[in-house]
Amino acid sequence: MSVDKSGTFSLGGRTVKRLGYGAMQLAGRGVFGPPKDPQAAVAVLREVIASGVNHIDTSDYYGPHVTNHLIREALHPYPAGLVIVTKVGARRGPDGAWLPAFSASDLTQAVHDNLRHLGLDALDVVNLRAMFSAHGPAEGSLEEPLTALAQLQQQGLVRHIGLSNVTARQVADARRITQIVCVQNHFNVAHRADDALIDELARDGIAYTPFFPLGGFSPLQSSTLSDVAQRLRATPMQVALAWLLQHSPNILLIPGTSSMAHLRENLSSAALELPAEAIAALDGIAASGG
Repeated sequence: MSVDKSGTFSLGGRTVKRLGYGAMQLAGRGVFGPPKDPQAAVAVLREVIASGVNHIDTSDYYGPHVTNHLIREALHPYPAGLVIVTKVGARRGPDGAWLPAFSASDLTQAVHDNLRHLGLDALDVVNLRAMFSAHGPAEGSLEEPLTALAQLQQQGLVRHIGLSNVTARQVADARRITQIVCVQNHFNVAHRADDALIDELARDGIAYTPFFPLGGFSPLQSSTLSDVAQRLRATPMQVALAWLLQHSPNILLIPGTSSMAHLRENLSSAALELPAEAIAALDGIAASGG
């Protein structure tokens, strides 16, 4: 199984395969606490690398600390060419709640935590996750946290800066403050609010990394997607990922799973070519609601 057919794109000056891996689901239930089988998680991570993936997405608030510890155990010393992208801007409460952590001291601690738990001297890319609303992107100024991250970048602890869970206005404002190399937002075949933003970023060579390709915590129920998958003898997840790969050349995928079987299913989407009639049917899902 290889992801080479997914193509490549630039991320922070490095060339990565467009089909990567998201480590979030390696943590326990609700992305909180350890997994039931840590060695199975380690095996999945090693299979990720063996399959040619060179872009892994993580955060120290997954668990917290769990996924970064697993990545270090499984992969350190890291193979040449591997780009590890992490996120800051949130923390976990004792009950597993997702809480904002936006101050300069919060962000500094988060960067140092990621460095220590991953065993790195510098982080390849750090995405600032906006936490103005628990329900998705919401307007609010990112100037102060971005300035703090830019200072950490000047110290050599962060190589590149990205954004997560942000509005188009926040992206534009952020690009006036510092260089932004990627945007990570909720986007899939049914949730397409960022279509114009993706096109704009593509023109400027900036990567876009969609999360929840099948709806995430509220799984997408689409008869159209299921019908297309059945006709192509593929799974809905494979079709959803293939649609994203064909949607725009700057889209980088980070599907996550703790299952070896699901990992191989996801990675095989790199070789799935969607015919024009399938793309037309899938493009209609967002407008029709199903």
